[in-house]
Amino acid sequence: MKIYTRTGDEGDTGLFGGPRVRKDSPRIEAYGTVDELNAALGLARAANQPPEVDAVLLRVQHELFVLGAELACPQPTAAAVPRVDAAQVAALEAEIDRFEAGLPPLKQFILPAGASTAAHLHLARTICRRAERRVVALAAIEPLSPVLVQYLNRLSDLLFVLARAANHAAGQPDVPWQRKTSS
Repeated sequence: MKIYTRTGDEGDTGLFGGPRVRKDSPRIEAYGTVDELNAALGLARAANQPPEVDAVLLRVQHELFVLGAELACPQPTAAAVPRVDAAQVAALEAEIDRFEAGLPPLKQFILPAGASTAAHLHLARTICRRAERRVVALAAIEPLSPVLVQYLNRLSDLLFVLARAANHAAGQPDVPWQRKTSS
């Protein structure tokens, strides 16, 4: 089987179980950004995360694949596509609580910096926020499960906490944002 089909050479692509749409449609933007996020998590995992963080990121990568498939299918219930559910959102919340318990309280804004592992997670967090915005934009014009936005919102929070945990594990403090003062 060849990897190229030439069917997208005119700037359109086929949805799973649905019509062909332009490659810049809001649906393609949404699941394309989720795919980018998944790749960023792969990069974060390659940055030598601790085993407990790597296991969480691997699980999330699998869940993001499901989320992307749901976005790629205009009628996921009709096509029997697996779906992200509230239990997965709750699992993200449990992970946030677990990792946050080992961190010093956050008392100010911090910059997305620190150890390499933390920087990779911060980058993934910003891509996650963009994916969330793309899904919100799509939900404004097409019916979507509200769980998709909830999942991405919680995931960005988890990535923030994991970045802080990576800095903490590396013995590197979070980098506080310094308000510029007038002289």
